[in-house]
Amino acid sequence: MKWFDDFFETKTRQVAQSMSRRSALTRLGNLLVGTALVLPVLPFDRVGSHAHAAPKKGEDDTACDYWRYCALDGFVCTCCGGTVSSCPPGTEVSKVTWVGTCRNPANGRDYLISYNDCCGATMCGQCFCNRNERERPAYRMGVHNDINWCMSNTSNTYHCTVAAIVGVGDPKG
Repeated sequence: MKWFDDFFETKTRQVAQSMSRRSALTRLGNLLVGTALVLPVLPFDRVGSHAHAAPKKGEDDTACDYWRYCALDGFVCTCCGGTVSSCPPGTEVSKVTWVGTCRNPANGRDYLISYNDCCGATMCGQCFCNRNERERPAYRMGVHNDINWCMSNTSNTYHCTVAAIVGVGDPKG
C-alpha cells in the first residue's frame, strides 16, 4: 500500500509544481460543468400507469380550467393535434419536465402531473393557458413553469404542452 501512497504523492507534487491554484480550479470547474452537461437531465419519471388516461365524458380537455392544467403555462396540445398526454405528430416530448399536483374535482383525489413541452415545431398558438397554482420560485426548477423545457432536446423550439398523470395521491390524505 506504500507504493500507492508514494505514487499519488509524487503525482500531486508534480501537478502542484506545474500548475497554479487558479488554473487547477478552472480545470476542476470545467470538468464539473462538462460532466453536468453530459449526464442526462431526467429528474422525473414521465411515464406512469395513468399517463394516457383519457378525459372522462363531459370534461373539456381543451379548456384552460380542465383540472389537469392547474400548473400549465403554454399552449394546450389537445388544441394542436395531440392529446392530453401525447405530443402532436412531428414533435417530440421534452427530455426534462416540471411537475404539479392537481386535484380532480370528480373524485376529490390529488394527482401528480408531469408537464412536458412538445418540441420541434413552431409555436401552436392555440388554447394558451397560464395557471400557476402552487408554483414555486425559479430556484426550484422541477416545479417552475416559466422555462422552455425543450432546452435539452435536439430542437429547442417550443410547440405545446401535455399534462400526463404520473402518480396518484393517497385517498386518505
